[in-house]
Amino acid sequence: MQNTNDYEFWFVAGSQHLYGEEQLKNVARDAEDIVNKLNASGKLPYPIVFKGVMTTADSITDFMKEVNYQDKVAGVMAWMHTFSPAKNWIRGEVLLQKPLLHFATQYLDKIPYDTIDFDYMNLNQSAHGDREYGYINARLGLQNKIVYGHWQDEEVLQEVADWEDVAVAYNESFHIKVCRFGDTMRNVAVTEGDKVQAQIQLGWTVDYWPVGDLVAVIDAVDEKDIDAEYAKLQQEYQLNPQDNDAQKFEHNTRYQLREYLGIKKFLDDRGYTAFTTNFEDLKGLEQLPGLAAQLLMRDGYGFGAEGDWKTAALGRLLKILAHNKRTVFMEDYTLDLRKGHEAILGSHMLEVDPTIASDKPRVEVHPLDIGDKDDPARLVFSGSEGEGIDVTVADFRDGFRMIYYPVDCHKAEAETPHLPVAKQLWTPKCGLKAGATQWIQAGGGHHTVLSFTVKPQQLRDLATMLHCQLVEIQ
Repeated sequence: MQNTNDYEFWFVAGSQHLYGEEQLKNVARDAEDIVNKLNASGKLPYPIVFKGVMTTADSITDFMKEVNYQDKVAGVMAWMHTFSPAKNWIRGEVLLQKPLLHFATQYLDKIPYDTIDFDYMNLNQSAHGDREYGYINARLGLQNKIVYGHWQDEEVLQEVADWEDVAVAYNESFHIKVCRFGDTMRNVAVTEGDKVQAQIQLGWTVDYWPVGDLVAVIDAVDEKDIDAEYAKLQQEYQLNPQDNDAQKFEHNTRYQLREYLGIKKFLDDRGYTAFTTNFEDLKGLEQLPGLAAQLLMRDGYGFGAEGDWKTAALGRLLKILAHNKRTVFMEDYTLDLRKGHEAILGSHMLEVDPTIASDKPRVEVHPLDIGDKDDPARLVFSGSEGEGIDVTVADFRDGFRMIYYPVDCHKAEAETPHLPVAKQLWTPKCGLKAGATQWIQAGGGHHTVLSFTVKPQQLRDLATMLHCQLVEIQ
């Protein structure tokens, strides 16, 4: 996958000097033990670093400033081992610009009835220390994440791991740069949007580049590099010339690889992590990028068709969250409205990510009725079975709206010999009629990101961090 930063999370314990230095040493000992065992569990995607016991307003404020300053730090985990007076946290948390997790846990998972005494009670005060800390976070309107339960429980570990992925995605959102090759499709409303507001609120930089500038890079790709990619293609996928003569099939496939390498170089040289194309703006290109776009999405780049920069950025964001596992650009295409078969057939002309394939993708060359260019090569495959979510982002004048519903995904009921595309069926869990009606009422577009990996709670946490309205269709 395209690289992200090497992130870590900083962990602090809250306490005070009321209980004496010996108890503060015990707090530090227990907190460090928790951090070491969490890291050793192998359950967390990113490491945690213990940064000490916080006891004063000045130390907490300095700590939060340092969190903001260190780019490698994706967020803070705070544990109230004892009672930590919450006024001490006010200034630091007002200044904090990164995600915050309140870890409402306790060192032991039980009450030691035979040995419990006042020393134990003074040390293990999470039960009411969490209330004090939670009050100030609520008073400040932080909307921080709360994970409650014993730190060794599998469910709790999973919640922490899921939150880490969301926090990293949030940080990376401010590094997303979308390259628009050409403008949006003419006369289409849903692909438009306020790029300045997107950069202010979501961190997304969206730039236009003329297709001619890309063509120059594509034309300069070395034939030896295309040879190497063609050899990889033969190993990873099934080459299926069908009725095409060998020369045409190889040329058209190699041209897509030329586009793949050219677009990748263009993006990488300029720091872009997502891109859009538009079949109405292809001057100088032999083909609309199909296989090229699919391979770039496989590599972790975000993509949006017809100039849809919002979906391109959303795709990149959710790929980061999902570690690029089965999270793909999609479009609602056509419907099965028969009773007992209700489903949406999702696809796009050429550009669906092969990470959701249930069979070995086939490289095929077929005519395309739009764009007025040569027959493009593309990967053809069937999608997968399982549960997932389908998400879109819409721009309203009062802000960005993220719309999603949980879905049941299916393979197509039969082959489509006259529709040589990648395809995926899904049905909203609330039913096609109810789900599609609410989607339309909410203003959801036809371009989406479909994920088998991202969880609804992660989407809620992400929308909260980004201050983005979330419409949940259940």
